[in-house]
Amino acid sequence: MADWSLTDSASNSRSDTVDWQALGLTARLAFLTTIILLVVGTPLAHWLAFSTRRWKGLVEAVVALPLVLPPTVLGFYLLVALGPAGPVGSTMHDLGLERLPFTFEGLVLASVLSSLPFTVQPLTVAFRGIDRSLIETSWSLGRSRTATFFRLVAPLSAAGFVTAIVLSSAHAVGEFGIVLMVGGNIPGATRTLSIAIYDDVQALDYSGAAAMALPLVVVSFVVLAITYSLRSGRRSWPIAS
Repeated sequence: MADWSLTDSASNSRSDTVDWQALGLTARLAFLTTIILLVVGTPLAHWLAFSTRRWKGLVEAVVALPLVLPPTVLGFYLLVALGPAGPVGSTMHDLGLERLPFTFEGLVLASVLSSLPFTVQPLTVAFRGIDRSLIETSWSLGRSRTATFFRLVAPLSAAGFVTAIVLSSAHAVGEFGIVLMVGGNIPGATRTLSIAIYDDVQALDYSGAAAMALPLVVVSFVVLAITYSLRSGRRSWPIAS
C-alpha cells in the first residue's frame, strides 16, 4: 500500500501539461527533415525509377536499410562516424567546424538518414507509375528533362509527394532510438517529444506522459488515414504493403 501511495504522490506532484519546448523542437525537426528529404530524395527517387543501371538495386538496398536496422544500431554507427575519431568528425574538426553529436544539427542529420526510405520509396513508385510514352512525347516536343519533370512528372506524382511528406514528417516526429543515440537528451537543444514522454514514464509521471502521448496517437491515426486514402485504388508501395 505504501508503494502505491508513493507512486501516486510522485505522479500527482508533476505537471500533466505538454512540454511545449520539446513540442516546438520536434515540430522544427520534422519540418527541416521533410524539406531536406524532398530536396535530396526527389532526384534520387527519379534516378531509381528510370535508371537502367544494373547496380541500382544496391542503391535501393542502402536506401531501405533504415527500415530493417534497429535505430540504435544506425545511431551507433552514425555517432562513431561523427565522433572525434570518426571520418566525418575528424574532418569537421580539421576544418574548424563544430562536431555534430549532441547538437540539433546532428539530430537533423540522423532524422534525415532514418526517414530517407519514407520519402524515396513512395516517390519511386509514383514515378514508375507514369506512362513512359508521355515523357518521351514531351521530350520529342522539345521540352527539356527539367521542364518535363516539373510540368508533367511532378503533377502526375502529386499523391506520391503527399504520401512522402506525410510519412517522412510523421516518422521524424516519432523517432526515438537514433535521436537519443545521436542527440542525447538536452532540454531545448535535442530533447524531442518522444524522449520527453520516455522521461515522464521513467519519473512515474504518467499523467504528463499521457498529455503528450495522446496527441501523437491522434496525429498517427490522421497520417495513416491520409496515406491509405491516397493508396485507395492505386498501386501499393513497399513500406505499406
